[in-house]
Amino acid sequence: MSEKSDFVKVDVKKVQKMIALLEPYLQQKLLPFWLNNSIDEKYGGYLSYFDKNGKPTGKTDKTLICQLRMIYTFASAYRAGCGDERCLKAARQGVDFVTRHFWDDRYGGWYWITDRQGKVIDDSKIMYGHSFGVYSMAEYALATGEAVGGEYAEKTFSVIQCNAADNALGGYWEMFQRDWTLKPGGVYGGDRKTLDVHMHFMEAFTTLFEMSRSPALERKLREIIRLLTEKMLHPEFGTGIAQFDEKFNPLPAILFQSVWGSDRPAGEEARPLNNTNYGHNIEMAWLLKLALDTLKENNSCYLPVIRKLADQAYKYGVDWKYGGIYVEGPNDGPATQVVKEFWQQAEAMTGFLDMFLLFKKEKYWRAFENMFDFIWNRCINHEVGEWYALLARDGAVKWDYLAHEWKISYHTVRATIQTLNRLKRLNEILP
Repeated sequence: MSEKSDFVKVDVKKVQKMIALLEPYLQQKLLPFWLNNSIDEKYGGYLSYFDKNGKPTGKTDKTLICQLRMIYTFASAYRAGCGDERCLKAARQGVDFVTRHFWDDRYGGWYWITDRQGKVIDDSKIMYGHSFGVYSMAEYALATGEAVGGEYAEKTFSVIQCNAADNALGGYWEMFQRDWTLKPGGVYGGDRKTLDVHMHFMEAFTTLFEMSRSPALERKLREIIRLLTEKMLHPEFGTGIAQFDEKFNPLPAILFQSVWGSDRPAGEEARPLNNTNYGHNIEMAWLLKLALDTLKENNSCYLPVIRKLADQAYKYGVDWKYGGIYVEGPNDGPATQVVKEFWQQAEAMTGFLDMFLLFKKEKYWRAFENMFDFIWNRCINHEVGEWYALLARDGAVKWDYLAHEWKISYHTVRATIQTLNRLKRLNEILP
């Protein structure tokens, strides 16, 4: 059977219509929103607190996660040919700000929060943020060829390996004081390892390996893939487990003091062990495929892993009545959190389209169409350009801000670029 005949149930006109919607949206609305609003012309770096109208809320603290993700956004857009010289300039000034104000010259690594001018407010070393130190700086190096990107990507990678790696039991510790002393356990997170951070390490190491092609980095990327697939997925269902102890025994997930959500206090009651996050599962499916492609690995032995991740999100996460994907629920039953977070919609849109291209099964295309339509009709504030943070099941807006210390451009811009690329590829091979 030819490749074209595998896609006969897809309407080529629908694909072309999606491309015709997304391309001008990206170039004329989404990227301009961030280019016009986020750059701090006075002090450098990025502003990241905007209300439902895209207006500054008055809060100006700068978090590591937002500063680095903004660098990634502009660098990746420039690299993909979706932006212009403004994207390059925006990324470059961000790199200058974080290397001057967030990098710790004494102990190494990145501080967690500064004020608007760059004065350190929280000097913690949080591995979630460090994963984006590798990811964003490697992307910047690939986009620009400038040495500073590779330098800080590799410095961040080295400081992670030297200070956070658990060489006895595997994986990485995640929550540290400035001097790399582990934080206490419980809500401070010093006694836990998480799927989320290890998945972002895989994402980051993939881009760093693409940049360096280092044999040592290749081994580390393969190591994190094995760790994720052998120790952090449910042995029966193949879905992501959120949190573990040092020996990778699953723990009921709690929220940490260094919380990066919104309206969610640390110490909230732990979730049940039989619980999985649909957004993480579909995100991990396509990121794992990308890592294997970057390694030029024969992915046949990982296809069952990828398929289980995608199928559970498809079976229980997709809302066929109202559209979009739910937050989470048990491995073997319907969702328990049926609100719709912006980032999960973004990752599901990219992920299900990637699964369709990989497995050529119509159900993944139907899921992708569902995500696309829900995002286009419900998630995006079209007047302003960016996406709302959280929607009710029926699409009613619950959190209407467009950016804060956690919600930034990374998921929305990346998903739009990645989805466009895949739709264009699909358009070329459709009958």
